[in-house]
Amino acid sequence: MQTDESKHATTGFEYASGFAPRTTNRFMNVIVVGGGLAGLVAARHLAAGGLDVELIERHDTAGGRVRSRIVDGYTLDRGFQVLFTAYPGVRRELDLASLDLRSFTPGATLARPGSTRPLADPRRDPRSLPATAAAPDATLGDKLRVVRLWRALADRRESEAFAGPDRSVADYLDERGFSERFVESFFAPFYGGITLDRDLSTSAAVFEYTFRMLAAGDIAVPVNGMGAVTAQLADGARAAGAQLTLGTTVESVEPTDDDATVELGTETREADAVVVATDPPTARDLTGVESIPTDARGCVTQYLSYPSDQRLPTGGKLLLNAAGDEPNHVAPLSNVAPEYAPSGRDLLSATFLGTRDESDDALANRVRRALASWYPDRRFDLSPVATDRIEFAQFAQPPGFYRGLPAADAPEGPVFLAGDYTNWSSIHGAIGSGRTAARTVLDSA
Repeated sequence: MQTDESKHATTGFEYASGFAPRTTNRFMNVIVVGGGLAGLVAARHLAAGGLDVELIERHDTAGGRVRSRIVDGYTLDRGFQVLFTAYPGVRRELDLASLDLRSFTPGATLARPGSTRPLADPRRDPRSLPATAAAPDATLGDKLRVVRLWRALADRRESEAFAGPDRSVADYLDERGFSERFVESFFAPFYGGITLDRDLSTSAAVFEYTFRMLAAGDIAVPVNGMGAVTAQLADGARAAGAQLTLGTTVESVEPTDDDATVELGTETREADAVVVATDPPTARDLTGVESIPTDARGCVTQYLSYPSDQRLPTGGKLLLNAAGDEPNHVAPLSNVAPEYAPSGRDLLSATFLGTRDESDDALANRVRRALASWYPDRRFDLSPVATDRIEFAQFAQPPGFYRGLPAADAPEGPVFLAGDYTNWSSIHGAIGSGRTAARTVLDSA
């Protein structure tokens, strides 16, 4: 597990810290397969370390899942994605200031038929204390337990969270004494959005560390969409000297004791080392490493627009479905980042957990019915913009999952792994895995 807890934010492209150029490394040229966050970070650090690096990505744009596109003037990320600004890997590898972040309001709005209730973070918004104290979904004991949990986890390091005995998030919250109503109305939909697991069967280690990060920083999106994160990392890789080859599929990686052959279908490349930074199923196929997890959690995110004079009254807070999962949560994107929508229109995303067989129109009708039940006195003229169906959004993370994950050097020969599946499923995990893979290659002289 990555354990570096650096607190400083980078500025500019000062990315090579700790990776001094090597002139004696037996690896002179490296191919990185996959242009997601892990591959881009690995490529940048390998190039900054003095190696000849080519990154090969099958799509025409880099980024993996972290991509954005413009549709009819709306900025659409590849499914609902946000940046946790307190993640050490995010602060180390990204220039947050240049991303021009727009932050969600801490807390959430809990929605059920005929009722929406704000649940705020009184540490950051003291004016919200009366409303939060009166929230019926949480007992006074629940609110005190949240405060105690903030304090208990304030100094918890990543290495401490992902070590020792583990249990599910549900068992963890039960042990902490949280009421069943509060767990079902807040933790289930909120962490359903983070782990794509509303049943809270995910590892409590993931809960502990993300809860600490939520308390320490913001949930934000770049003004130009989450694709700006990818663009910044890609620019950094190129600036360090890496070559990015897009729109090219790697069909196989064949290692020997001294080098590796990369098959591109119509062309064969040889490299001293290969870093496989693809999605988990492809990485397992390319390397044969059976410990790469391939049990998937998926989701469907639908983007809908509506007139700005019908704006959701939740402000910059996430809207959590406290009574069901149709959808699990709604994000008022243009409330947070007005730049996501054209003038006079607002944009929201609604996320359903798992894979869904319903048509896009059927899902849009579910969103309409949910909003109508939550806000019976308001009108929302929703128009679907796009729907993202993501079958493999995360790998499953049951209790103790981290004990069986592969190391960066798990494959045979001079082949290495970079991907959140060597760490844990998050942007932080992906970024950290790229750094770890680069360090492992550079240290393999």
